[in-house]
Amino acid sequence: MTDVDVLPAAEAGGRAAPRYDGLTITFHWVTALLVVSLFALAELWGFVPKKMPLRHEMISLHVSLGVLLAVVYLLRVLWRRSASRHLPPADRGLQHVAARLVHIGFYVLLAVQVTLGFLFAWAKGAIGVFGLFSIASPVTVGRVAHHWIAALHDDVAWVIIILAGGHAMMALAHHYVIRDRVLHRMLPVAAGR
Repeated sequence: MTDVDVLPAAEAGGRAAPRYDGLTITFHWVTALLVVSLFALAELWGFVPKKMPLRHEMISLHVSLGVLLAVVYLLRVLWRRSASRHLPPADRGLQHVAARLVHIGFYVLLAVQVTLGFLFAWAKGAIGVFGLFSIASPVTVGRVAHHWIAALHDDVAWVIIILAGGHAMMALAHHYVIRDRVLHRMLPVAAGR
């Protein structure tokens, strides 16, 4: 595998547009899908009466997807630190600094959110994962701490979704307004103009 894959169509000026490696792209989109799904489930089960089995199933799915997100996150970090393809910055100056801070923010917030999710779920006992196995709690979480963890978990979720929305808007602005092909670096398949 070469250091940089190139798209079939070249950018203006004859330079080829670099792309991230396939595993980095997969981790990015799986993470995005999991984050949106987890958020949607958490928001939607509030509309389901507490005594309905559907609500319990939605919560169980949320917890299982949260464990899956933790696994994907850890694999993503390990891949990023070891063998992933690192591309030159797409922007310069303040735009580069802002993009870098957003990406660091995502990594930090996801780590915090996954930790809060585990603590919140463990406060109720073992964590069931897709009905296949359970992860026993190594900690004891009191009632007051459980309340604070729940509130923080919800707040961090909103911050992640707002940040992700801004991230998506900037990617679309790069694609449709600036037209610099930055979005193509992370698309699942190579695309021409």
